[in-house]
Amino acid sequence: MISRLLMPVRIKTRITNRTAARTAIGTGAEEVAGSTRPTPILDLEHPGVVAFVARVLREADERGAVTARDRLRVAHGIVAATVRPVYSVEDLRRVSRTLRLGRGSCSQRMAVLEAVARSFGVPTRVRGMCVDGAFWYPRFPRLHAFVPEEVVLAWPEFRLDGAWVAIDGLFGGDERTREHGFTNTGAETLFEAVARTGVDWDAPSACGADSAAPCDFSAHLRTDLGRFASRDELFARHGQTLCRPTRTLAEPVLGRWSAGAAAPALQDPAGPPARPSAA
Repeated sequence: MISRLLMPVRIKTRITNRTAARTAIGTGAEEVAGSTRPTPILDLEHPGVVAFVARVLREADERGAVTARDRLRVAHGIVAATVRPVYSVEDLRRVSRTLRLGRGSCSQRMAVLEAVARSFGVPTRVRGMCVDGAFWYPRFPRLHAFVPEEVVLAWPEFRLDGAWVAIDGLFGGDERTREHGFTNTGAETLFEAVARTGVDWDAPSACGADSAAPCDFSAHLRTDLGRFASRDELFARHGQTLCRPTRTLAEPVLGRWSAGAAAPALQDPAGPPARPSAA
């Protein structure tokens, strides 16, 4: 498969049991406390990030969003409306640069949300996963051979109400729809989709007709890498999806290739209406 040549070499232990795959690598969820500190990627103290956080707070106040959860929902809407989705392959890109460029991958836009959370004093961490490259096939129907065999994904989690909440868990309630899940086609990207539908990487049984999480992605999860105090730590330990020479060649094209619309019609650019919730 051509795409294997584009990826860095990773040493793996063959795991034949899916449960073992979720426990054999990385650090258990209960062992990672997360952090509110800046990192090279989450450069909270950069003037551009500080200004963006100030905008979030201003718009949150206008909408009556006073809790950390509701402010993060507003921040998500602003990112969706102002940072154009592209297929950038630079996972180590600083949040300040993503904001300055006004475009970013789903991973880079999630990093913006993490930076906002840490600026609010909300600890964040990430769950590291190796996701089957076939998950992105619908977006590259004629280029399957060039899609990486697997993608290293940083899935953000936020410490709210004394518990860790994944990015899709920031949303819920009446504004969500169960008509259809996320198919990774069309204008909507995964970053926008979490505002209207739940995501489950683990348990198919959680995605039934009466569930708030209709998106069962468990079949696409190849390896659970565990939790990490930051995305910096994840990528330092496991590397980025593509090797450096490939990233250097691909970024000028993929970093400008639109992956969808910044603000789907079903979502208010400022985020869903604030709802009462504890910070």
